Amino acid sequence: MRALGVALVMSCAAALLPSAARAEPIMLSLDATRGGATQSGFDTGWFALDLGTLTLPTNQSSATIFVDGLKHGSDYTVTFTVAGNPALSPWDTLTAEILDPLSDGFDARDPDPQPGYVPTGYSTSATIDGLSFAQDSGMTRSATFAKGGSATVFADEVTDARDLLRFSGFAGGDTARVTFGLRDRLGSRGFLIRFSASGGRAPATAVANPEPASLLLLGTGLAGLARTRWRRAA
Repeated sequence: MRALGVALVMSCAAALLPSAARAEPIMLSLDATRGGATQSGFDTGWFALDLGTLTLPTNQSSATIFVDGLKHGSDYTVTFTVAGNPALSPWDTLTAEILDPLSDGFDARDPDPQPGYVPTGYSTSATIDGLSFAQDSGMTRSATFAKGGSATVFADEVTDARDLLRFSGFAGGDTARVTFGLRDRLGSRGFLIRFSASGGRAPATAVANPEPASLLLLGTGLAGLARTRWRRAA
């Protein structure tokens, strides 16, 4: 009975704690896609987010993921598998960019106008908004190809223009395991991560061979033109 009483007291105390002191559930959802992009298999763990499998079939594909409920000031490891489709349009660069909510009040230094891909209610991430790819944490930022080797990583996060990571070196629809860090200094703030594919070459456009009937008409026309010129010369 005494043990039961202690348990009841502890549960009541936990219920009375401020909501900020309790762990908030992390929410991950697919917000938007473009160019045939697909995503499947979200999962969360102890300071870890698995975005599942992201497929970007062409070099104009993009997918935007909504994230909410991160604990304030904590660094999370983000992982996912990304793939293209070489039969459609192979791309060579994957870009991840944070878009922060206009409602958080940290928008005085945001670029104006915003890029056309930024949805209503969001902006590119400035250095003062507290959202970043775990800047200066030393966390891994990599894209390791299933066939061996890895991408080159470029970070743009020290200006107010944006927070982005650019992974270069994909070839012919390589499948890769991508890893990077993520931080929300305020916590429990809904924001977006936009993934986009770019670069590479456009698919070759097939040139149709002339049909035999078309060749016959072309030959007849040329022959007629030659006879006309011969008669005029005579």
